[in-house]
Amino acid sequence: MIGRLNHVAIAVPDLTAAAEQYRTALGAKVGAPQDEPDHGVTVIFIELPNTKIELLYPLGENSPINGFLEKNPAGGIHHICYEVDDILAARDQLLKTGARVLGTGEPKIGAHGKPVLFLHPKDFNGCLVELEQV
Repeated sequence: MIGRLNHVAIAVPDLTAAAEQYRTALGAKVGAPQDEPDHGVTVIFIELPNTKIELLYPLGENSPINGFLEKNPAGGIHHICYEVDDILAARDQLLKTGARVLGTGEPKIGAHGKPVLFLHPKDFNGCLVELEQV
């Protein structure tokens, strides 16, 4: 059901500094910041030959990233994102296996303009999983 790894998301306490570190220390192609108000984050994508890194920074007081950074002040890996061909079929199959979909269970539009869902980390070995329809 899952396809390729779309991205690894890293929550960061300083978005500008993190982007600059990837640009200068690692020589990575770093995109521009984009606000995602529906998800409470500002993101920057870093293009790699085989996938992407998504830097996450809180957008607003109710951002889910605030709690993560309170527990992990230096930042850290927040989630991984896999591609799926049909997000609703993937969701329905996962629900049949007992996996929990976060939120309402209905896809939201993600940072790439495509439908996304998040799966409860307790159902996936402590890892928050995002699914993105391609």
